Order: sequence, then C-alpha cells, then structure tokens
Amino acid sequence: MSTAYDDIKTRLQGSMVALVTPMHPDGAVDYKRLADLIDWQIEQGTHCLVAVGTTGESATLSMQEHSEVIRYFVQHVKGRVPVIAGTGANNTLEAIKLTQDAKDAGADCALLVAPYYNKPPQEGLFQHYKAVAEAVDMPQMLYNVPGRTVVDIAQETVERLADIENIVAIKDATGSVGRGEQLIKAVGDRIVVLSGDDGTALDLMKVGGSGNISVTANVAPKAMSETFTAALRGDFAAADSAHDVVKHLHRDLFIESSPIPAKYALYKMGMIDKGIRLPLVWLADKHHDTIDQALVRANLL
Repeated sequence: MSTAYDDIKTRLQGSMVALVTPMHPDGAVDYKRLADLIDWQIEQGTHCLVAVGTTGESATLSMQEHSEVIRYFVQHVKGRVPVIAGTGANNTLEAIKLTQDAKDAGADCALLVAPYYNKPPQEGLFQHYKAVAEAVDMPQMLYNVPGRTVVDIAQETVERLADIENIVAIKDATGSVGRGEQLIKAVGDRIVVLSGDDGTALDLMKVGGSGNISVTANVAPKAMSETFTAALRGDFAAADSAHDVVKHLHRDLFIESSPIPAKYALYKMGMIDKGIRLPLVWLADKHHDTIDQALVRANLL
C-alpha cells in the first residue's frame, strides 16, 4: 500500500554523512565552514546529509543553536540532497519541540536517537517514539546506538513502531550484521534499514541494507559515495575495491570519542578550524600521528 512517505523512503539510501558541526576555537558555530562542508559533501557524491546528529555534537548545542543549525542546513542545501535532522532527546517533550522545529525549517526527515541515560524500558521506548510521531507529521527515523545510549531498541519494539506510518526508517548502529539482517527480514517491507556503523555497513548492504549514515564520510566522502553507490547497484566487487582504500579509517576515527578524531582529521585537511565543545576536547597529541598516517594511507593528505 502506497503512503505519503514512499518518496522519502526511496531517497534514504547510499552514503549519508553524519556531519560534524564546525566551530571556531571559542566554540561558536562556524557557519562559513559549515557551508563549505555541505557543498564539498554534495560535490563528492554524498547522497544525504545529517544535521546535528550525535556526531554533530548535538549534546552540547543549546536547543536554540540546534534548531538554528538545522535551519541553516536546509537553507544552504536548497533541496540538492535530503537533509536529515537530528532531533532526538531523552526528554520526550524536548524531542517533540526539536522535531517540530526541524519540520518548520523544511528538513526532509528527523533522526531520533534512543533516549539516553534514563534507560527506559521497551514500553517506554515505544511510547516515546509514538508520541513524537503523533505530535509531528513528518518522516521520522529511529536511531539505535546502545554503545552510546546504554539502551537498546529491541527488534520487537522496532516491529511495533514500523506500523506507525511516518516512522520510515531505522539507523542500526549496533554493529551486528546478523541482527541487521533479521531487522530487514522483519520490517524491511515497511521501513528502510540503514547502518550506523561504518565497519559493518557494507556487509549489511550485502544482505539488503539500504545505506550507511557515516562518520568516515566526513573525511572521505568520495570513496564512501563510490562504495555505497556501487553497493546500491549490486556491484559488490566495485564496492569492495573502493572501500579498501578507506576502511582503516573506520577504526582510526574512533581512536578517541567521536567526533574528536574526525574533527582533527578535517582540521589537518584544512576544512575546519580547531573548535570543539567541552566536555569533549581536542585530540590528544599521542594520537596525532595515527590520524595523520591514516589520512595519508587514504590519499587524503
């Protein structure tokens, strides 16, 4: 049965970057650099942009800044690719407010991380996502990343949520291909199943996943686009070949808490200034050589 959300489901695919939020050394958002990053990502073939996801330091932007950055994304992208707005929170009313702001700004889809820290039970997760979906009539994506949130959206809960019309996708960052494959079998006819784990994303594509919301694409957008464009057409030999050039970055860009290494890498590449917000700090000196060599190996320096 066709729905009003079929079009966005077909567009949520391929290489999708969870973009960092560039900042000045004093921590203020650097909108000039953000515009440059957006343009560069689109020019390099990135299929979708995620604004203010967890990689975009959503936890340390104020609610006003959060909504302002999303609005800026939409205005600058001008429809060239879909904009997915990170609007998750561990406070349901706050998530509703951020999601409404994203809709008002013209974002194509909202990405809602599982409520963190307060460890809701599965019924709480279901009611949280249901409440946001009912309050804001826009396409919404579940985001399961138990390694960061300490809460896991069970498959049974995803299956229940997949029946809600404007819940259109899930970003599965569990890193388990087997689990992702089971999700695809259970809900793939209703919602789009995407990877949120760079190291296993291509393997998930091989069993029916639709794409990857990536940290690595921040620094290697062209190679990641080539990888997942080939995967979308079923040419996994070409996908593997493109992926081989950058797959070591999936490990090295997590040598410290994300997005610290990615921001350092972009700084080394001349793409952003040296800005990050506490409680995150700049990459420790002892790790600089690791990232430098990883960039050289990926032909990025």
